[in-house]
Amino acid sequence: MAQRIVIENAAIATVDARDTEYTSGHVVIADDVIESVGAGRAPEGLTDVVRRIDATGHLVTPGLVNTHHHFYQWITRGLATDHNLFNWLVALYPTWARIDEQMTYAAAQGSLAMMARGGVTTAMDHHYVFPKGSGDLSGAIIRAARETGVRFTLARGSMDRSEKDGGLPPDFAVETLDGALAATEATVNEHHDASFGAMTQVAVAPCSPFSVSTELLRQGAELARRLGVRLHTHGSETVEEEKFCHELFGMGPTDYFESTGWLGEDVWMAHCVHMNDSDIDAFARTRTGVAHCPSSNARLAAGIARVPDMLAAGVPVGLGVDGTASNESGELHTELRNALLVNRLGPHREAALDARQALRLGTYGGAQVLGRAAEIGSLEPGKLADLVLWKLDTLAHASIADPVTALVFGAAAPVTLSLVGGRAVVEDGRLLHVDEDAIARSTRDEARRLARIAAGD
Repeated sequence: MAQRIVIENAAIATVDARDTEYTSGHVVIADDVIESVGAGRAPEGLTDVVRRIDATGHLVTPGLVNTHHHFYQWITRGLATDHNLFNWLVALYPTWARIDEQMTYAAAQGSLAMMARGGVTTAMDHHYVFPKGSGDLSGAIIRAARETGVRFTLARGSMDRSEKDGGLPPDFAVETLDGALAATEATVNEHHDASFGAMTQVAVAPCSPFSVSTELLRQGAELARRLGVRLHTHGSETVEEEKFCHELFGMGPTDYFESTGWLGEDVWMAHCVHMNDSDIDAFARTRTGVAHCPSSNARLAAGIARVPDMLAAGVPVGLGVDGTASNESGELHTELRNALLVNRLGPHREAALDARQALRLGTYGGAQVLGRAAEIGSLEPGKLADLVLWKLDTLAHASIADPVTALVFGAAAPVTLSLVGGRAVVEDGRLLHVDEDAIARSTRDEARRLARIAAGD
């Protein structure tokens, strides 16, 4: 018999296709899936109830889904704070190229812990720095995600265009074409789980047009489709990237990506800030997804992505933290608010996004771009029980009548409970499966060790 968790007396935002909401409703979980969602109390006569939660004063939403991140950057936060993207990369690549397995594991722990305690139930990491002799970095990242208890996509990145080839990374920070492809395929074969409810999936993810050869992009796309996994990269992030692509390839980023097989419903790209109407039409036509990273885009002065226009055209859009060297808070729930506010600075002004659209970006939109919308991203019977109880009856939110407005417009709301597949990951704001104080100490120590190595000490 299924073991059940019953949540009652909560405001509920299901984020289903009809945006169904309940001012006071229930959610019944049977093992790892949602059994029922509805108004009022849970049905009478339920058996094998192992926990019953009175969620008065709370909003229940789907768990947040992060669609773009670089975990290793947790140990280089607060550096190069007044740089644009290209100058920031040039400043930090020499340091990043000295990471090892121990550093990567600690940084992944820090990134995951911060996201999980802020309502993220599905995380991803785009890791593309693999120094020679640095150990099993992919395995370290996946181990940290497993220990934290969140669902996880590793986007196994790569770089083979270094400074000598006209790229930005230093020569010692890149892989060879064949080495990158072989290592990526091995990572997919070892770690990717395609089953319903999978805790770990892997995507093929060459880093960016300015750090990857055309052949790595082309062969990477072929590899991903042969293995049946998704594709991820950076695209159209800055005006400098636009100029780089025109100078090197004779076309803009979107046309370049299309020429290498990098548009399609199995692809999602980070940022997509500098997109013209033709670019947006191409993404809509091919159902290519976008990871919108408003805080990072602002931090690096990259610009404002045309999210309202993308949504109107039918482009799948989710939210991303991006690396914590360009978003030092490392939290996705703050991106709900920042996505709404930043986009209102654009041409659509107050009509750009509303609170419910922002919540959808951070939940169902993220599930779409990760290819998991049939499993997560909304509260519906048969979907995985990945959900969050946000506490909204304290000083920070109690005077805001609408709970979704309180969550998105208000201060970061405390997480009373976060479930992944019906299993508690956070309770009363504390992580249950890892020691965040110990993680804070280890990330501090590894950040200092990396700084010493980078300085040549």
